Amino acid sequence: MQPRGGPLSQLRRGHEELVLDLLRRHGPLSRSELGKRCGLSRTTLHDILTVLLAGGAVVTSAQDTAPRGRGRPAETLTLNPDAGQAIGIDFARRAVHVAAVNFAHEIVGSASEPHAADLPWEDRVELAERLVGTLTGGALRLGALNAIGVGVVGPVGDPGDGAASARRLDGLPGLLRKRFGVPVLVDNNTRLAALAESIWGAAAGGQDVLYLRLSHGVGGGLVVGGSLHRGMYGLSGEFGHITVDPAGARCDCGGTGCLETVASIRAVLDAYNVAGGRADDVPALVAALESGDAVALDLLRDVGTRIGIVLAALCNAIGPGVIVIGGELTATGAALIGPVEEALSAHILPISRHRVHLRRATLGEAAGALGGIALVLHESPLLSRYPATEPDPAEDS
Repeated sequence: MQPRGGPLSQLRRGHEELVLDLLRRHGPLSRSELGKRCGLSRTTLHDILTVLLAGGAVVTSAQDTAPRGRGRPAETLTLNPDAGQAIGIDFARRAVHVAAVNFAHEIVGSASEPHAADLPWEDRVELAERLVGTLTGGALRLGALNAIGVGVVGPVGDPGDGAASARRLDGLPGLLRKRFGVPVLVDNNTRLAALAESIWGAAAGGQDVLYLRLSHGVGGGLVVGGSLHRGMYGLSGEFGHITVDPAGARCDCGGTGCLETVASIRAVLDAYNVAGGRADDVPALVAALESGDAVALDLLRDVGTRIGIVLAALCNAIGPGVIVIGGELTATGAALIGPVEEALSAHILPISRHRVHLRRATLGEAAGALGGIALVLHESPLLSRYPATEPDPAEDS
């Protein structure tokens, strides 16, 4: 018997994805048109279509265009939007975000709900299931996609290391698999947000992209040469742990003076309150900025400058064409982004100064969940060199 995930299984899945991608990009096609575009033999294409039609991923319809004289009208093949859904879940530090697309890759919707930072995984999974139910009418149909993509905070080990990942995440993959009944692919949520912004968002089409998220934590992601960069042991994109003040505050990572101790939401709010301001959340800080509060403006200038210096150093090392900044803290707008741009321009190599474009993220809170969907589909060229290992059944143990 061919082992699950073996060479023949992977080849067949590759042929299925090729056919599905052609129908997605070109719309309804006849069998002959599909054959010309896919390059598969007639026998192989027939076998692939038989499986896709039987599974409901593809449906047939009569072609009403050019008359054919006698006989039946030409048959066309098209994606079945009702065949299944792809689900992405982002377990952020203090919220759960979910997104869903149908089999034709049309976005069904997204939903979010905040929660306490210490909420147990069991309760977070229950919250995720409820949010998914609001998007799917309570009838989740994963169909041929047969997996859920999940983003979590912090480094995530190798995709094939399912049992170890389950231990590090207190059994989260197993909890999700039992709740939804399908395999679970897990990765760092900020890296998944970088993937989503590079496919559908502010950096769409970019070949070299640096993404920075300023939220309750600070992290990022890299697209290098048209591929999402995961790094050894999944440690790429930990920009929040670059030292910006050697004499600064202790960081949760064990380091001192990391960018996260300066530019995370809690760090900014704490610094503002210590300086004489009063804000318990980002909207309150934004209101202070809009009122012209000098303390808030000075603080954001300092924070933005530190961020810009870090970005310039990263640009000099990596050479991106686009920098995308996302996360809740970007709601402070020009008070933060302006100083970031100034420091970036002052510290980046002069030859790169006018070649790097700084952009605000466009996908909002759904970015990590949408990146999880992209990870499941594994069809973007950005994932061409990204691990696609199936989850280890040991994750349920």
